[in-house]
Amino acid sequence: MEKIWLKNYQDGVPAEINPDNYRSLIDFFEQTCEKFADFPALENMGSSLTYKELDESSRSFAAYLQHDLLLKKGDRIAIMMPNVLQYPIALFGALRAGLIVVNVNPLYTKDELSHQLKDSGAKTIVVLANFARTVAQALKLVKIDHVIVTELGDMFSWLKKTLVNFVVRYIKRMVPSYQIPNLIHFKDVITMGADLELQAVDISS
Repeated sequence: MEKIWLKNYQDGVPAEINPDNYRSLIDFFEQTCEKFADFPALENMGSSLTYKELDESSRSFAAYLQHDLLLKKGDRIAIMMPNVLQYPIALFGALRAGLIVVNVNPLYTKDELSHQLKDSGAKTIVVLANFARTVAQALKLVKIDHVIVTELGDMFSWLKKTLVNFVVRYIKRMVPSYQIPNLIHFKDVITMGADLELQAVDISS
């Protein structure tokens, strides 16, 4: 079969990789972040993260999960977010902590969400504030130990973050009101996790 997508690869990008060069997906991720540290890894709404920033943020996220939430290898964590910068941070952070990621459709109803949470056994959920009301409603049907909430602009520069979050919440009214006891803010997770040491987890078995 002709691999027509290869014609769109930039110079220097191999057509294939040897998976035997890496112990795990996380090993591959960490080597990539080190190799391309100063290059942009992700972009959203005109803002980007370098591989170094992605490495540092996901490391902080993972360390917080281990030390403050006391999550262990094999625990399930649900991620209920669209394609925003926080998603890969939470994803790779969870994997680096040895957790199993449960992807959740942000458009789920409370019944669909509660069913997936019960079925998966997730102890923690990370959710974009736009969909936090659904989580609040689902908490009446299923027990979740920890809820981490992020707003759309949380990974942007301070000025852009403030503007985007204000417009999304108060001008466009895209964040329905919700009440979640003891919720944890995503930015606080990153800030506090930066002072904690990530305990390496062997996920090869």
